[in-house]
Amino acid sequence: MRLRSVHDREILRLALPALGALAAEPLYVLADTAIVGHLGRPQLAALGLAGTVLAGAFTIFNFLTYGTTAVVARASGAGEQERAARLAAQSLWLSLAIGVALVAVAEAAARPVLDVLGASGRSGDLALTYLRIGALGLPAALVALAGQGYLRGVSNLRRPLEIVIAANAANIALELVFVYAFHWGVAGSAAGTAIAQTGMGVAFVRELLRPEAASKRPRWAEMRPMMRIGRQILVRTVALMASFLVAASICARLGDAQIAAHQIAYQLFIFLALVLDAVAIAGQVIVGRTLGAGEPEEAYDAAARMIGWGAAVGGVFALALLPLLHVVPRAFTSDAATLHEAAALWPFFALMQPLGGAVFALDGILIGAGDTRFLMWSMLTASTLFVSLAVAGYDAGWGIVGVWIALDVLIVARLALLGWRFRGRRWAVVGWG
Repeated sequence: MRLRSVHDREILRLALPALGALAAEPLYVLADTAIVGHLGRPQLAALGLAGTVLAGAFTIFNFLTYGTTAVVARASGAGEQERAARLAAQSLWLSLAIGVALVAVAEAAARPVLDVLGASGRSGDLALTYLRIGALGLPAALVALAGQGYLRGVSNLRRPLEIVIAANAANIALELVFVYAFHWGVAGSAAGTAIAQTGMGVAFVRELLRPEAASKRPRWAEMRPMMRIGRQILVRTVALMASFLVAASICARLGDAQIAAHQIAYQLFIFLALVLDAVAIAGQVIVGRTLGAGEPEEAYDAAARMIGWGAAVGGVFALALLPLLHVVPRAFTSDAATLHEAAALWPFFALMQPLGGAVFALDGILIGAGDTRFLMWSMLTASTLFVSLAVAGYDAGWGIVGVWIALDVLIVARLALLGWRFRGRRWAVVGWG
């Protein structure tokens, strides 16, 4: 990797503010994990189950961000500013409709979903409480996804950062009051997060309705570009989250210590993945804009630089994490059995980071280019491989180590497939259409 590039300034200009905004959801759950973890093992195990479901629901619909960013960035690059403003309003109506429907499904299916994941006893009852309360914040969280997507598409990454910082501060304050002052336990943790998400959603509604457009009424024809990309990203994301649900389900069947340790590593993985994904956000914006403006060589050169940045930052994370296997988990729990399981999986979690950095950059590049059909099929292929290995490891008695080895293989498979696609350049299609 070259020490300097003409693209570094713009990558950093976009990636640094995206870093804070991307961290919103995992910071919510990391705060939950730190606060709830000291209540006891059943409470942390409950959060491991309910948090996996809620994070999955949130992540499954991240196409509201990615699809919006891709089409708005292309429209901006092609000089279609009024079209970009119309797309902002359409993303709001779409996210609200999905969010309301998702709450209804979550409330009705909470118990069956937790049963499938292996929830039982006191931790299962606590997980149900957390899930039903936490689900109330989903509509606002989805609106926030759409709002971030639009603002990224027009290269305004400062405003999302301001909104999510305020929301995270409110979340921590509310949880400390509800859990420790009011003694509401896991219910207080879930309520604090849902209230903070609602405030964040209201702020993004204002941003989506702010730009001038000929019409802001719901129109299917205006939603179609986002839905085309969104449908394929949805399948890709469902396959990815299904892999993590399988991992959580296997860990739950191994015992409370294993699912609690997996919760710690999984939430740290999500946090670090979104830190690495800041480079992918720059990829979505730069690639979408340059292809919209008819500059494929510029798009390829910038994309190659972003892949190098992603791998390098991931390598730094790996070097920092490896010696901390007996340190970081203690911030979340003091339970000896959980700490033992966390230490066992830690090397596989740390070594995943540089490969993941390159994969996330490639994700952003292909999403910005609208090459989401390939993303979908490559993810389905890698997820099938993961599930086969994870189940085989469970049957062979490899425990939590087997689960995290299979997760490493998932990342390696994705890197091989996406790298091959990138070098072929078939994704570099120019123009608005």
